[in-house]
Amino acid sequence: MKTVYLDNAATTRPRPEVVEAMLPYLGERYGNPSSIYGIAREARAALDEAHEKVAAILGADVREVIFTGSGTEADNTAIKGVAFANRDRGDHIITSAIEHHAVLDSVKRLEKHGFRATYVPVDSYGMVDPAAVEAAITDKTILISIMHANNEVGTIQPIEEISKIAKKHGVYFHTDAVQTTGHIPVDVNRLGVDLLSLSAHKFYGPKGVGALYVRRGVRMDRYIDGGGQERNRRAGTENVAGIIGLAKALELTAAEMEHEMERVGRLRDRLIAGVMDRIGHVRLNGHPTRRLPGNASFCFEFIEGESLLLNLDMLGVCGSSGSACTSGSLEPSHVLLAMGLPHEVAHGSLRLTLGRYNTEEDVDHVLKHLPGIVEKLRAMSPFGAVEAGSGEGTCGECREAQQPVGGRR
Repeated sequence: MKTVYLDNAATTRPRPEVVEAMLPYLGERYGNPSSIYGIAREARAALDEAHEKVAAILGADVREVIFTGSGTEADNTAIKGVAFANRDRGDHIITSAIEHHAVLDSVKRLEKHGFRATYVPVDSYGMVDPAAVEAAITDKTILISIMHANNEVGTIQPIEEISKIAKKHGVYFHTDAVQTTGHIPVDVNRLGVDLLSLSAHKFYGPKGVGALYVRRGVRMDRYIDGGGQERNRRAGTENVAGIIGLAKALELTAAEMEHEMERVGRLRDRLIAGVMDRIGHVRLNGHPTRRLPGNASFCFEFIEGESLLLNLDMLGVCGSSGSACTSGSLEPSHVLLAMGLPHEVAHGSLRLTLGRYNTEEDVDHVLKHLPGIVEKLRAMSPFGAVEAGSGEGTCGECREAQQPVGGRR
């Protein structure tokens, strides 16, 4: 059976060129880059080159890039590191209600240490209002953390506008760019951010390695104590092979970005239009235009997302019902609830995310089978069968939030 992988927001297939670049550092070039002999100097030179590549693509200085063990670690380092280093200035943090749990749980942990937090709401598109961010700022605010784009619904946030607000008030600004790096342009100076997190396995690199951009002059404590690696900002022997893979993957995606944005965007629009045309009682989640090129997120009324995923899996289609990091939870997505969806509708979510290995045939395979799966599950639903394409039975909140795509609903 053919596998149609449509969960690229969860992880991506490493590119062959990336694996090839990593292999020497998993074998004969195994030296510790902190040592001084030949094979160690080879590893150090490769690390230095990786710093230079990543910094150049982000528009940063090479000294502003820290390699980490994941995007989650980068988020934790940014938020906790800035909070504790600037506690003498204030104790207030602003974030949004739809952040990844790496951000939300970091902020909640800080609240247990006496910090205060404001979680600004989003609209029905999952969009943060910059005015709401500015209204939340106090003279004790030390950090704002708003994601570049949401991992579940794909909405791209107005980061440049928010960064200007943060700068005006003298507040550090962090963005979680795990979903955007490698997929849309990410330039730290154009965005105006002070800190930015990314993760290699989201753009065809290896798992277990990420990076954090920290603008020069930002006060930030170390999150991991120990040795003096990463210019004394992140202790622990570096994952040399993983870092080489991250830099190679980012280099490749940056070179192909314009073409891939357009190609993957066409596939996304084909998928969204097909689903909205062929299936009734369905809602497109996220902003209709300000969204990631590969993200298609839906809610299907009267069915459970888990049952939908299992039926798709039997046909070789890999998708998700929200974020991979919370897929073991029985609770509906906190993102969809924050966008105003009722619990019973949020439970029927399906996220299909496309990438560089997807084709029109993949999209057509889904469109061929998904309507029948939905019809079958609805016929079994305790809510009772509904006539596909009919508006009857659609909850009022969902009707108001239904979003047209290409003239279709």
